Amino acid sequence: MQSPINFLTVEKYLKAEESSDIRHEYLGGQIFAMAGASEEHNLIAGNIYALLRPHLRGSSCRAFVSDMKVKLKTEKADIFYYPDIVVTCDPQDNERYFKTRPNLIIEVLSASTEITDRREKLVNYRTLENLQEYVLVSQHEIKVEVYRQDAQANWSVQTLGKGNDLELNSIGLTLIMADIYEDVLTV
Repeated sequence: MQSPINFLTVEKYLKAEESSDIRHEYLGGQIFAMAGASEEHNLIAGNIYALLRPHLRGSSCRAFVSDMKVKLKTEKADIFYYPDIVVTCDPQDNERYFKTRPNLIIEVLSASTEITDRREKLVNYRTLENLQEYVLVSQHEIKVEVYRQDAQANWSVQTLGKGNDLELNSIGLTLIMADIYEDVLTV
């Protein structure tokens, strides 16, 4: 006989995360430990954050890196993810430990997260009302995928490589690949 799965309430999950040495994502009462990131992963996320921060200074937008959760509520479950980078421009998005109204989410792909980032998170993030762009950044090749929502709530995808610039329409910023991949890959 299989043992029953223990489900955590959202309140218990949030309380446990405050003191946990390991980050956990939350899907409908179940928690999943987050894997550690590679050097390349950290450099790429750091490069992007370093470019976002001065651009957003003085605006209503705020950028967070890796330790800020995004909360979603689907028809079936409450979900908390830890994106690599999240930007919110909504002054009412003021919870201390999670955001609910991001404009931009960026994930740096890794072997352990790529399938989840491309499928589950893509589907779930697209339910966020304020989300305008979801960006997937490869750490092993110069490749960036941008999922964008237009004014009619239709989503499209654009794949970028060497010689392309990453236009983040949600925050009015253009990044060049050499800056994204600085100290990781040669563009």
